[in-house]
Amino acid sequence: MAWALKRQFFYIIVLVLFLSVFGFLIFYPKLNKAPSCTDNKQNGAETGVDCGGLCARACLSQVDPISILWSRAFRVVPGRYNAVAYLENHNRNTAVNRINYKFRFADKNNVYIGKREGSTFIPPSGKFAIFEPGIDIGNSIPVYTTFEFTQVPQWVTVSQEKINQLKVLVSNIVLVGEDTSPVLSATIKNNSFFTIEEVDVVAILYDANHNAVSASRTYLDELKPEEVQNITFTWPEPFSNKVIAKEIIPMYNIFSVQLK
Repeated sequence: MAWALKRQFFYIIVLVLFLSVFGFLIFYPKLNKAPSCTDNKQNGAETGVDCGGLCARACLSQVDPISILWSRAFRVVPGRYNAVAYLENHNRNTAVNRINYKFRFADKNNVYIGKREGSTFIPPSGKFAIFEPGIDIGNSIPVYTTFEFTQVPQWVTVSQEKINQLKVLVSNIVLVGEDTSPVLSATIKNNSFFTIEEVDVVAILYDANHNAVSASRTYLDELKPEEVQNITFTWPEPFSNKVIAKEIIPMYNIFSVQLK
C-alpha cells in the first residue's frame, strides 16, 4: 500500500473514531436518561405513564371517580337562580387543582333552557359543593338540573400531613327571619398555622326530609393562621319549606394553601 494511501486510511480511521466518541457523548445521556415524571414514558417506579410511584400525579386507575350526589337550581327572585352541585371525593389524599364543569337546566317538560360553565378545584377526601350564582333563564323555570365535569381530572397526591393539619371550623350557626328575609350567620376559624386564601363558603339549608331548601355563598379573601371571622348569608325571599338542618362548607384550593 502506498504511503499516501496509508495516510488517508489513517485519517479516515481517526475521523471515524472521533465521530463515534463525539456521537457517544451526545446520544448516550439521552438514551440513558434517568426516569422522570415528565418524559411521557412509564419507567422507574411509576405505575402508569408519568403517574403513580414517586410522581405527584396519581394514575386514574388508582383513584375513585367523583360521586355527584345531587344538583339543583334554587330560586333567589323571579327569573334568577343559584345552582349547586353536591359532590363527594372518595380519595383520601388526592385532589385536583383545576377542572372545568357544566350545569344544564331543563323545564318541567325536560326541554333545555340554559347552561352555565365554569372551573373549580376538587378538595381531597369528603363532600363538597360547587356553587353558581345569579343564573338568568328568563321566564323559564328550571325543574331539572344536571352537572358534569367536561374534562378528565388530573389527580395530584397531597401530603397526608398537610391534610391532617388543615382544619377550618364552623360554629355558632344561627338562622333568623326565616319567614321574611332570612339571614344565616356563623363563625369560621382557621384552626391551623397555614394561610388560606380565597375561601368560598357555601351554605345549604335542608327541610325535615333532608331535601335541600335553598343555598347561598359568601367569600373571604384570606384566613390567616388561627384567625376567626364572622360570616353572613342572606336571602331576599322566605323559604318554601321549614328549615330543619344547616350545612356550611368552606371551600379552598389546597394547592394554594401555604405556611407564611
